[in-house]
Amino acid sequence: MKCPNTATLSLKPFSALQHPREVIRQFTPNWFAATMGTGVLALALAQLPIASPVLHAIAEALWQFNIVLFLMFTALYAARWVLFFDEARRIFGHSTVSMFFGTIPMGLATIINGFLVFGVPRWGDGVVQLAEALWWLDVAMALACGVLIPYMMFTRQEHSIDQMTAVWLLPVVAAEVAAASGGLLAPHLADAHSQLVVLVTSYVLWAFSLPVAFSILTILLLRMALHKLPHENMAASSWLALGPIGTGALGMLLLGAEAPAIFAANGLSGIGEIAAGLGLVAGITLWGFGLWWMLMAVLITLRYLRAGIPFNLGWWGFTFPLGVYSLATLKLASTLHLAFFSVVGCVLVTMLALMWLIVGKRTLQGAWRGELFVSPCIAGLKK
Repeated sequence: MKCPNTATLSLKPFSALQHPREVIRQFTPNWFAATMGTGVLALALAQLPIASPVLHAIAEALWQFNIVLFLMFTALYAARWVLFFDEARRIFGHSTVSMFFGTIPMGLATIINGFLVFGVPRWGDGVVQLAEALWWLDVAMALACGVLIPYMMFTRQEHSIDQMTAVWLLPVVAAEVAAASGGLLAPHLADAHSQLVVLVTSYVLWAFSLPVAFSILTILLLRMALHKLPHENMAASSWLALGPIGTGALGMLLLGAEAPAIFAANGLSGIGEIAAGLGLVAGITLWGFGLWWMLMAVLITLRYLRAGIPFNLGWWGFTFPLGVYSLATLKLASTLHLAFFSVVGCVLVTMLALMWLIVGKRTLQGAWRGELFVSPCIAGLKK
């Protein structure tokens, strides 16, 4: 009788939790990393140089699914702050989980981009106003994460270089992601002045983020040289370094492509041409830097795989960085008309789709059993 009972219990949802309300009590921003990975896959599939209605339909369905995920996660996290406020606010003192606040605006950015890629063709230009409003909200959240989380690192959290990982990048890269989204949004705006405001704001966001991210990457290189690789629980963090590099390249390519028309419409045509040239050169240069990081991440991951990598929500770190690097590659392909970038872009998107399927399946299984609902901020507290 024991075997049937065990099988039956394994099919029950949240069997690993003492009570279903633990889903809310243990909910953390880490879950929004799933919206980042899902959203970037949808956008990458839509940018493939393959005219396939089926592929486009799959990409749009993924984007719509991502909206549902984001709304559900927002409701769960808001409920935690309402029902378990004293425990929820412990996140600000946690040296790792607090970094994942940055995943919220980055997840929202993929939805905003989807409104421009999928929403405009389906529903018309009316969705642009919604996308613009959400973008300014995203900018505000990204700026807050980029300043307040580092401030808490400096004032109330405990950190050491031997325990450092690439998750330090998450709060500061959010502004860079918003900058790339601004490059997509700006040409859809009807007013030339509004286009200029979004474009200039996006350049500021890019500069707000990239130098800080590269400072963190410098420290990360030193940390890995001195203290070697992090614990296998943080194996996916090796890919996070590709995020600011890929997003930086994509942002400069998108902003540079729109700069000539927008600056010219505002009487600054000379600046627009300079911005376009700088954007392309910066995009190619950052892509080359990203290639080094991607190859290093592959080698590091293969080393981790020898001993096995325990699954956790950090596995979503395999997806978004690879996704933005794929988008930057495909943008270079469409700009330079070089087959090399088209081929590499298709290969990277294929890798991204496979990784999304693997991580998505493991996440669904862990969520059903309740094993992934764990908040390190309140570990050890009585239920």
